[in-house]
Amino acid sequence: MRTLIIITIAGLIGTCSSPPPLLDQVLEIGELRVVTRDSPTAYTISPDGPSGPEFDLAQAFADELGVTLIIEPVASVSEILPKILSGEAHMAAAGLSITDSRREYLNFGHPYETVDVHLIYKLGTGKPRSINDVLDRSIEVMASSSHVDLLASIKESYPTLQWAENADIEVAELLTKVAMGEVDLTVADTPDFNIQRHFYPDLRVALDLGIGDPVAWGFPKGTADTLLARADDFLIKSDRNGMLAQVHDRYYGYTKKFDYVGTRNFIRHFENRLPRYREMFENAGEEWGVDWRLLAAIGYQESHWRSQAVSPTGVRGIMMLTLDTAAYLGLDDRLDPKTSIFGGAQFYARQTERVADSVPEPDRTWMALAAYNVGFNHIKDARTIVEIQGGDPDTWVDMSDALPLLSQRKWYSQLPFGYARGWEPVLYVNNIRAYYNILKWLTEKEEPNSPSEAEIELAESEAKAPDA
Repeated sequence: MRTLIIITIAGLIGTCSSPPPLLDQVLEIGELRVVTRDSPTAYTISPDGPSGPEFDLAQAFADELGVTLIIEPVASVSEILPKILSGEAHMAAAGLSITDSRREYLNFGHPYETVDVHLIYKLGTGKPRSINDVLDRSIEVMASSSHVDLLASIKESYPTLQWAENADIEVAELLTKVAMGEVDLTVADTPDFNIQRHFYPDLRVALDLGIGDPVAWGFPKGTADTLLARADDFLIKSDRNGMLAQVHDRYYGYTKKFDYVGTRNFIRHFENRLPRYREMFENAGEEWGVDWRLLAAIGYQESHWRSQAVSPTGVRGIMMLTLDTAAYLGLDDRLDPKTSIFGGAQFYARQTERVADSVPEPDRTWMALAAYNVGFNHIKDARTIVEIQGGDPDTWVDMSDALPLLSQRKWYSQLPFGYARGWEPVLYVNNIRAYYNILKWLTEKEEPNSPSEAEIELAESEAKAPDA
């Protein structure tokens, strides 16, 4: 496979003429064509449209250039170089680690992230303590990835090390194969591992194979220096103004806290508790314009989907509504599941309406969740702190730093609404983000609903009826 790719690249190089500087081309045609990976850590298409950390950064870069972003998604890393060298794409924004083999064909810009590289195994299969412990176990990695280069360098010291390379698979799928017992080990960067362990809590890090590997955008050699220089200026500025941190929090913030036992329990409760209330969440979500899975995630964080839950402070029910909140919403029985779920949906929707119109999604959702937990007045106080500190109160990354300060006398003594346990809404939001992402993953894996008996009978009767 590697030989074929090199031959293909050599052919592409041989047919290339000397075009004008790449930045001039981009500005002339009014398009920035970017090749990226179809991956949660790069670019995905959801019902709400395209998203992903690489997409967000590339879109902001295109906006700064005043051109239209054209995304060229690929299923595997092995497809990236041919698209760059053929001229189909002007640059690669695909979470590429900088390696010597890639430097042969690409120039890399300013590293905007560093990642650790791990050897991953499944709990219960025996943790490898050294490379010697993996010499007789199956390892599978993405073809043409930096992980292949890494294993090749390790093989110089361990000649019997063997692995399989798969050109038709992403890291997320390899981690799934390890979790399902289809392969013993794989190699994954920290962001991929942190996301997938929420879905497969038995995944574990066996060994750290690399620490602080730089990740950067890639550009074709020869004509792209001007585009690379503009990209470097953009990324350095984005680091300084906080945009990089905001993008990182948007996609990885919830992965910082991982509870192995809690995640296993959540998946079990998805199977044996949620079915009793799922239709209620779905109906409440439809009525109040909220994704039912987000409401279910709130309900799990509040009560673990227990309708009779009661806290020492008097909040109760699946959505753990206070007596004041129930009175505000006109609810009589907080322990009635339907009443609680619809009340919680209504209360959350009202918090969303109170968030400033200048706050974009998904930060708007995170702030509404924080308000659901700690009260909207304390959110207003936290915005004041952010403004005093010179930050951006419309971003969750700055608000999540300010909220814990509400418990410090230095701050709460000079704010209108006083003391609050401000670290709690930050943990609250991160937990719900994790539950919500697991719920989306679990429901997207479900089979389409099969037709009911009535629908089958109707179809059969229509099929037997004579033509009109």
